[in-house]
Amino acid sequence: MTKKFMPTFTEGQLLDHQLEGLKWTVSHAFEGSAFYKDQFKGAGFLPGDIKRLDDLQSLPFTTGNDLKEGYPLPLLSVPQEEVVRIHASSGTTGKRKVLAYTQKDLDVWFDMFARCYEMAGLTREDRVQIAVGYGVWTAGMGFQLGCERMGAMAIPVGPGNIDIQCQFLMDLQPTVFCCTASMALLMAEEINRQGIADKINLKKIILGSERSSCAMRAKIKDLIGLEDMFDITGMTELYGPGTGLDCTRHEGIHYWADKYILEILNPETLLPVENGEIGEMVITTLCKEATPLIRYRTRDLTRKITTPCSCGNIFPMHDKIMGRSDDMIILKGVNIYPGQVDEVLSAIPEVGSEYQLHLERKEDGKEYMTIRVEAAQGIDSCQTKEVQTKLKKLIHSKIMVSCTPDICAYGDLPRYPGKAQRIFDQRDH
Repeated sequence: MTKKFMPTFTEGQLLDHQLEGLKWTVSHAFEGSAFYKDQFKGAGFLPGDIKRLDDLQSLPFTTGNDLKEGYPLPLLSVPQEEVVRIHASSGTTGKRKVLAYTQKDLDVWFDMFARCYEMAGLTREDRVQIAVGYGVWTAGMGFQLGCERMGAMAIPVGPGNIDIQCQFLMDLQPTVFCCTASMALLMAEEINRQGIADKINLKKIILGSERSSCAMRAKIKDLIGLEDMFDITGMTELYGPGTGLDCTRHEGIHYWADKYILEILNPETLLPVENGEIGEMVITTLCKEATPLIRYRTRDLTRKITTPCSCGNIFPMHDKIMGRSDDMIILKGVNIYPGQVDEVLSAIPEVGSEYQLHLERKEDGKEYMTIRVEAAQGIDSCQTKEVQTKLKKLIHSKIMVSCTPDICAYGDLPRYPGKAQRIFDQRDH
């Protein structure tokens, strides 16, 4: 019998499970980590003070700086001999955030990832081509070992190598492709350019590590003739990718609330936002042994979705990641999240999914934003003026700032095998 990875809970059972997990995590961290013991004592808090889930709000926050300052094994809450692996963030400045894993941590992670594949409708008959990075970061290992955990065939190609990717798509006939959104667009355009769409058997793409707009997803699906696409979430600090996925209804991202508690807080006041408002994701793990997270500020921005998913799954949902609080653009006093720009562009069929935001402060001392965006494939240059007007009006009405649209030809902007660079800020801060 094929193992099923999706647990069944009633809402009450899930809340009870969270409370028990929270009590265990706080006690485990207090006893095992000098950092957490000092944190709790400084806040006048002891593990026995956890009586209800609401007591979580009395606990102090943990930040990325805490991880960097605790290098090389921050927040470690088990003896070092119990650590069987480490992974690290892919940051390029300063010390990396290094996370330790026990064998149980790895088992939990790969079961969660297998749950994501299961939710996307994969079976042991699928073949999964993995085009994300390998190394100390979590991406490649997560996608591969989660795939092997559920029993499907993993084809670990790694990022880039477009010719090899296409060759394997034809020769090995994978049904699923895992990559960043930028890589998916690059591959879709290459498959279309080579005219090999009828020679491959690709049914689904699972996207991670990067936002994807509706326009980009529609373009990718159209070029390849895909059945479906999914967004997978995760971060190195929280095991890695595989901590949530949108189901086939695409009404939001189900997150595994039996493994962690998600708070959405105002990044300035650190108080809960109203339902439906954008805020910062704050994570508390419920069974992570080596490096538990307690009210960890992820800096990722999203909103909770309170309407139950029509698929019937009990697991709660959040929206797509809109960006990061430290990536947020402030222009003329207005907070702009990159995800908002994605949404505006997706509402204009005459433009493509590839764009750049150029910010500058001119000699008059005022700030200006230029949005350089590709025209959709097949749009004639004589339509540029009309498209510019539409984009300018929609940006102003939806985001409340003015911009200068710059419409370039389809294919003019660079393609990336990894994350695309969108923001170019030339202002003097």
